[in-house]
Amino acid sequence: MRFSIFGLVANAFSGHGRWQRTWRDAVPRDAYDVVIVGGGGHGLATAYYLAKVHGITNVAVIEKSWIGGGNAGRNTTIIRSNYGLEGNTAFYERSMKLWEGLEQDLNYNAMVSQRGVLNLYHSDGQRDAFARRGNAMRLHGVDAELLDTAHVRNMAPYLNFDNARFPVMGGLLQRRGGTARHDAVVWGYARAASDLGVDIIQNCELTGFMRTADGTVVGVETTRGSIRAKKVGVAVAGNSSRVAAMAGLRLPIESHVLQAFVSEALKPIIPGVITFGAGHFYISQSDKGGLVFGGDIDGYNSYASRGNLPTVEDVCEGGMAIMPMIGRARLLRSWGGIVDMSMDGSPIIDRSPIEGLYLNAGWCYGGFKATPASGLAFAHLLATDRPEETAVAYRLDRFATGRIIDEKGQGAQPNLH
Repeated sequence: MRFSIFGLVANAFSGHGRWQRTWRDAVPRDAYDVVIVGGGGHGLATAYYLAKVHGITNVAVIEKSWIGGGNAGRNTTIIRSNYGLEGNTAFYERSMKLWEGLEQDLNYNAMVSQRGVLNLYHSDGQRDAFARRGNAMRLHGVDAELLDTAHVRNMAPYLNFDNARFPVMGGLLQRRGGTARHDAVVWGYARAASDLGVDIIQNCELTGFMRTADGTVVGVETTRGSIRAKKVGVAVAGNSSRVAAMAGLRLPIESHVLQAFVSEALKPIIPGVITFGAGHFYISQSDKGGLVFGGDIDGYNSYASRGNLPTVEDVCEGGMAIMPMIGRARLLRSWGGIVDMSMDGSPIIDRSPIEGLYLNAGWCYGGFKATPASGLAFAHLLATDRPEETAVAYRLDRFATGRIIDEKGQGAQPNLH
């Protein structure tokens, strides 16, 4: 203990100059087996599972800015697996199980906190819909509890139970849901991947793809030079359309801003995550005491990570509708992330029509909570050219065949304009 305290003090007085790097800041080599475009949670998780599960370590992750500078640091940290449709339930439960063992697997404190996720319902019809979803979850081995008003009142007595328009009649509770520290998740995957030999290359923006005469992708062009690769995986969140366009692909997704907010620090009051069933509003409380909340996407396409005041108003109205006390909290700051909104609210993990190019896109509202399973599934696809068993429904051609996964009951249906 004395040694660790001495080391901490020594590093502090050195201007942090003695701290070791969490991961290697690699210089790009001429060629790799796999190049992953995008150094967020999904890209780094993919690289980690490629190395750990499949033994493929000749991998580079290229990031246009710094690790954690995109959507990975611009979300509301919620993890859950309360999905009810075939194609989603098993996948998100796989992700939840990975979350539960993530800190031991990475040997890194990701601050995973399974405090519970409570989805409120406000009508008899919504109660029945939640009951169906809860039953579907339980059939897949996922925990779910349908609560009445009394049980919800016991958990959160400050809710507006007698609201004339949106009375709180109960809720669907997943106790294993909760939150994780988004930055720590990215740092943990980056360190673990780097330790296994993966090159993490920051400030390396994609400018195009290297292609053969028949169109096969054989590498990437970047601001730090050309890098050849046997396979290229794209996991760039809200920029998927722009990156795909460099290869001549038009994806069935749109990019929108998704805003989030945090209040001043307050004493502990929100027990877990609470969502409004009659509007798009959800809230939790951070370890520092701030109320973290968000709502729906801004109603226009954009690649800019800033929002607008009408959405701020809509989110705050949702909060006031279910917990009027929030009106007394002062807003500390807000931020926006760019999200891929697919046409059915579900993601794409598939080979593209172009040989050598693989896609991980269209995560809508579900990107952060899917991070571990997304990385595991994308790594399996890149290593074997076959979909991972829980991600078989996330094919790109489902929009042409009609096999869509419209999980509207989960709030994953975008309001496209």
